[in-house]
Amino acid sequence: MTSTITAATLTVTITESVTLNGYDQGSNNSFTVASVNEVVKRIVTIPDAETGLLAMGATIQTDLSKSYVAGLFTESSVRYIRITNKDDTNFVTLTFKSEGNHEFAMKLDAKNSFIYPCDMAGGAVDTMDANTSALTVALEDLVDVTALANTAPCDLEVFVASV
Repeated sequence: MTSTITAATLTVTITESVTLNGYDQGSNNSFTVASVNEVVKRIVTIPDAETGLLAMGATIQTDLSKSYVAGLFTESSVRYIRITNKDDTNFVTLTFKSEGNHEFAMKLDAKNSFIYPCDMAGGAVDTMDANTSALTVALEDLVDVTALANTAPCDLEVFVASV
């Protein structure tokens, strides 16, 4: 089967808008991602139990006891990941796991977004390190993202673009 999908350029624009004492203190930054030919945009409900959200790479590198509600992706093809907490009250804890089984976690408060900094040439390969010491950095592949709602189920919007 021949694909009818033509690769396109994704444009990401981040805008902050605030005026203090009559002066515009906002900012507008954008970047593009060329040759995008796959996009996944999903809204998923995260319960107050750890849930597999995204997995990268070969299935042998992921925790197969989890089902990944937003999908499994080829780590070298992913160029952009955005996770937005659509809840108006509750936060979600996101945990990012590397191929070396190191983890870091962060709080994603209500109505906030997190953009994972993929490499524009290598995707999620060699993009994160988590360890007991940040002084000796050894970047590893991102292989797993889980989510946990703090007190009640929360909806997350997940957007992933791949080449």
